[in-house]
Amino acid sequence: MKIYNKEILKDTRKVLRKNLTKAEAILWKALKNKQIDGRKFRRQHSVGNYILDFYCPSEKLNIELDGMPHFTIIGEKKDKKRDEYLRTLGIKIIRFENRDIYNNLSGVLDVIQENFTN
Repeated sequence: MKIYNKEILKDTRKVLRKNLTKAEAILWKALKNKQIDGRKFRRQHSVGNYILDFYCPSEKLNIELDGMPHFTIIGEKKDKKRDEYLRTLGIKIIRFENRDIYNNLSGVLDVIQENFTN
């Protein structure tokens, strides 16, 4: 059973890639082209029925940027369910608030790098 980049989510992934939030665009500029320790990141990569903001396959590392929808009871429940599923696949999740990207991008990049295993 295919769990990565299911065909059914292809159009949604494309739309999300073309319409990054401001925070996602800033972080993507810093992550793309293997700029962090030569690690390749993918944006809007799907695993199961979930679309991850940024994913590093070699590290099995998921980076999520959280805006206002994540800070509701429903948003928190969805995030918890999603994170539990990803962890069963051995995927590590790091969450940042959008404001972290705006106010401390270098600190965010340091935290990402600290979570590399190799």
